[in-house]
Amino acid sequence: MRRKASLILLALAVFFAALSPLLRWYAFPRVAKVPAGQYQDMVLEAKDATLLDYGTMTAEKVDKVTVVQTLKGNVEASERIERTAGRDVVVWDGLSYVEGPDGEMVSRIPERYIFDAHTQEPVHATGESVDGAPVRREGIEFKWPFLTEKRDYEYFDAQARITEPIHYKGTQDFRGVEVYYFEQTIPWTKVPFPKTMPVEGITPESLAGTGTTRWYTTVRKFWVEPVTGAPVYGEEIHREELRGGTLLGDRDKVTAFAGHVKMREDYIRSTVDLVKSQRLVVALMSSYLPWGFLFLGVGLLALSLYLEARGRRPGDPSPTQAREPAPLSA
Repeated sequence: MRRKASLILLALAVFFAALSPLLRWYAFPRVAKVPAGQYQDMVLEAKDATLLDYGTMTAEKVDKVTVVQTLKGNVEASERIERTAGRDVVVWDGLSYVEGPDGEMVSRIPERYIFDAHTQEPVHATGESVDGAPVRREGIEFKWPFLTEKRDYEYFDAQARITEPIHYKGTQDFRGVEVYYFEQTIPWTKVPFPKTMPVEGITPESLAGTGTTRWYTTVRKFWVEPVTGAPVYGEEIHREELRGGTLLGDRDKVTAFAGHVKMREDYIRSTVDLVKSQRLVVALMSSYLPWGFLFLGVGLLALSLYLEARGRRPGDPSPTQAREPAPLSA
């Protein structure tokens, strides 16, 4: 009976030991993915900012500039692209909406971001765009991969429409969550005017006719929870200028926007709570269950060997061997 129990335990030990790497290296990469229909929004603010008054073409100090960013999963578009891409795809229709202290629009820039649901690598398909103009992204945007590593990544900048490295700067604690801090600097770069301008009658084409150009630079900062790859907090030190042309008169340049953009407090709290809950689910598949199954397999193996050893103790009496009866002498 003891030997039968040891064999059962040995079989269970092999099963759980084999299940551990299978769960981590086969199941997890296929199960962990961004939902196709996910919706999220975020509000950021730049207090004591500088903003251009297009009526007078002068830069003015304002109390606050608000940036509302929304990302909406387009399920219909993702399913259409999946049929030809042959993999799970997420399509995010994003909008960056900037408004001044009076609530009036400053800029409105839509974009479509298409990426692999599992790895977050960009997927190039019809519709990939920023402000209606086709783009071909390289690198990540908005979200880091699951199980983010302590290294630099390539990150796409939608304003400049270029990809630059975003550098890993260290591990920190952010409100009780271990995060990786990343930072990217986009140097002064000539960028297009938004297609939707804040003043009626002013268009990118009319501005181009004056010879005036738009320039932009930013220092982008993200605090990323590494298990989920989700940023829990972000900031930008953002500056825009208009340069040259007849629109500025005798001035070489004028500030269009300058401010330190930070996530609003209520969105910080809700984002941290959401990421904490998501982290548990991802950690179960990537770490807790694989390691748990491995230790369980080792424990069952040890117990099986122990029972087998007890079944063969040297103190136990040896079985009596039957002997052939001696032949009778005549």
